[in-house]
Amino acid sequence: MAVTIKDVAKQAGVSPATVSRVIADNPRISSKTKQKVREVMEELGYFPNFQARNLVAKKSQTLGIVMENSATLAFQNPFFPEVLRGISTRAHGSQYGLYLSTGATQEEIHREVVEMAQGKRVDGIILLYSKIGDPVMEYLGQCGLPFSVVGRPYKDPETVSYVDNDNINNAKETVEYLIGLGHRHIAFVGGATDFVVSLDRMEGYRQALDQHDIPFVEAYAVNQELMQGKEREAIRQLMALDVPPTAIVTHDDMVAYEVIGYLEDLQIRVPEDISIIGFNNHAISKHLKPPLSTVDISIYELGLHAAELVLEKITDESVPPKQVVVSSRLIERGSCRRL
Repeated sequence: MAVTIKDVAKQAGVSPATVSRVIADNPRISSKTKQKVREVMEELGYFPNFQARNLVAKKSQTLGIVMENSATLAFQNPFFPEVLRGISTRAHGSQYGLYLSTGATQEEIHREVVEMAQGKRVDGIILLYSKIGDPVMEYLGQCGLPFSVVGRPYKDPETVSYVDNDNINNAKETVEYLIGLGHRHIAFVGGATDFVVSLDRMEGYRQALDQHDIPFVEAYAVNQELMQGKEREAIRQLMALDVPPTAIVTHDDMVAYEVIGYLEDLQIRVPEDISIIGFNNHAISKHLKPPLSTVDISIYELGLHAAELVLEKITDESVPPKQVVVSSRLIERGSCRRL
């Protein structure tokens, strides 16, 4: 015979309404009562019918997760599994599931987000990127569905709940670290210039050069658009300059891995011939030979805060937009050396 909510209530010595509130993780129920009821549920083998509960509450208990690429491509970058770990931890604590976008193009992603919102598949959305002129963010700003963003929005950031690092200052401090090691010929290999994080890190790079009276050299600034799928040739041309760089700051650790491979093909050694530093501090970075110097941007915390922001908005739509800045730290390893 199936165990009912009344059976749990009787065994726990509370009302069926209290059991329902515990299942809904109502903050008004004490931690002691929640623990007692959950222990009884486990003891009796009672599993709540969330689908029925959600129909009554008109909630899906699901958060939509929107990535810049399809899930297949996104998971090739260690950033996304780690930020999802943070999101999942916070979502699980509020008994929310996750719905991952599967669109492979910008048009497909936009259509899927519209379907999520209009079809009430999710109660809120977390956008894992911030781009200039992104139709997805524009739609979310208009449709009324609670959402948060990992990354500073390019337009009217004070009107959006988002979490980010201080990417300008992080890049500035990274370049200043290399300047402190004696480098003055410092290149920047960045990402796509329609992503706000790429623009911010480039701005920090330029600010550091300017404050130390080091001229900005156009040929030292390489981005995804300039490379146009010819990354190996772009690095070869960079190192073939009359005055080649002695250090390279890369957009992230993934780019650093590629650049190190291209440098090896050119018989250019790291760090003996050139220093290199990345961002994100992926787990594999400390195992490279040499270990990669990098900036730890607290990816897990970015996901945790992104989930907190959207869940807070789902609970109370009157909550004003919040902006959270997560700390970062530079990790010195073996890929940089003093001149």
